[in-house]
Amino acid sequence: AVCPKVDATILCAAEAAGVSRLFRLGGAHAIAALAFGTDTVPRVDKIVGPGNAYVAAAKALVSRECAIDFHAGPSEIVVVSASGNPAWIAADLIAQAEHDPDARAILLTPSRPLAAAVARAILDQVPIDGPARETLAANGGIVLTRTLGEAIELCQRMAPEHVVCDTDAAAERLTRAGTLFVGNYSAQASGDYATGSNHVLPTSGAARARGGLSAADFVRISTVQRLTPAGLRRIAPAAVALARAEGLTAHAASIEMRSAREDGR
Repeated sequence: AVCPKVDATILCAAEAAGVSRLFRLGGAHAIAALAFGTDTVPRVDKIVGPGNAYVAAAKALVSRECAIDFHAGPSEIVVVSASGNPAWIAADLIAQAEHDPDARAILLTPSRPLAAAVARAILDQVPIDGPARETLAANGGIVLTRTLGEAIELCQRMAPEHVVCDTDAAAERLTRAGTLFVGNYSAQASGDYATGSNHVLPTSGAARARGGLSAADFVRISTVQRLTPAGLRRIAPAAVALARAEGLTAHAASIEMRSAREDGR
């Protein structure tokens, strides 16, 4: 593992995760070291985990040479709500906005009173210091939709990293999200620390195609195939027909010569 600022908490987490080597290294140069190797940093098979814009760009650049999980960042939250608690929604939006100035925090709602209440709550809660105020001004928004269904459809088109919604019925329709939080008490920040979901999640619409980092990202799957003479004879007509349909006569021949031998020819 690599980390630019190693402290006791990081060391404890690394020990619990079974990390055998931890390098005090970060940024784009850490990605380069992991992808290509140095005298002191071994080359790895796959790079996983989020980082700032420079880390994301570096991962994209090395992805042809070294496997990566996906392009993560900037962080984002979309709240889809018609009847949520305005103060709690505001708190969720501000929490996401404090990540960095490029983070995105958006409320989609068909309720004009809720939209106004959340806007007031944000003004009351947003810290004077830190990036949240700047982030919300640049990348925050409250979108008033005609219906809840329209809000859900818009969220589906965005396929964001974190989605917060009011009910199970809404959650069933929100199928494109890195992770989904349902109900007033499902604080999005709890997923960063304690609910068990991975904190490395797809952003920028990548949730259209995949979910968050999981154990599956560290598993290689290979198939092993063994045909008997009878098995080859059974599938040979279909395989040969498909090979000839593609114009790949050598493929067909490699099958035919084996099945012909088993036929005694």
